[in-house]
Amino acid sequence: MPTILSRRPGVCLTAALLMLPGLALAHAGEGLPHDHGLSAGFLHPFTGLDHLAAMLAVGLWSALTQQGRRMLVAPLAFAGWLLMGALAGVAMAQAGMPAAASLVEPMVAASVLVLGLVAAARWTLAPLASIALVGAFAVFHGLAHGAELQGLQALIGMVGATWVLHAVGMGLGLTLRRLAPEWSRLAGASVALLGLGLLTRMVWA
Repeated sequence: MPTILSRRPGVCLTAALLMLPGLALAHAGEGLPHDHGLSAGFLHPFTGLDHLAAMLAVGLWSALTQQGRRMLVAPLAFAGWLLMGALAGVAMAQAGMPAAASLVEPMVAASVLVLGLVAAARWTLAPLASIALVGAFAVFHGLAHGAELQGLQALIGMVGATWVLHAVGMGLGLTLRRLAPEWSRLAGASVALLGLGLLTRMVWA
């Protein structure tokens, strides 16, 4: 007989799936100016559901498919390339040549779809392949953040928040793997469904 703990993840994920159509339309702070302090940088990844979901998915995927230190490879790579992309975004904004939203936003949405799918499929990759996959998407997340954040403190806050979200994703993945493995695929699928909703919104906008 399943325990209460093993049923709770399913209840939460089912509720999340029911809310996805509305959540896919939300992006608090989109197109708005942001302060450039440490707290603003830390809060910034939480203001867009696309960024938040992708960072959670990286941690979830790592926890579901890797063991030991290898579990940190994808999160470290994402955070590092995110910072590189943000620095490029800051430089481009200061030069009056910000990254085109028509390219950045679809890639951010695509990252949510792809990272959700690899988590749902529990697709195990070699370390270098994992770095390449998450790094390619992290650069575009960084460009999006860098266009709105400036200053070292803001970027430090952004990377700190990224690590918090990765850790939450890894915690969720480890919990599901231990208590309710049957729901771990649904967790990834729910993220992928969000990414599909975001891409569909862009196509029909």
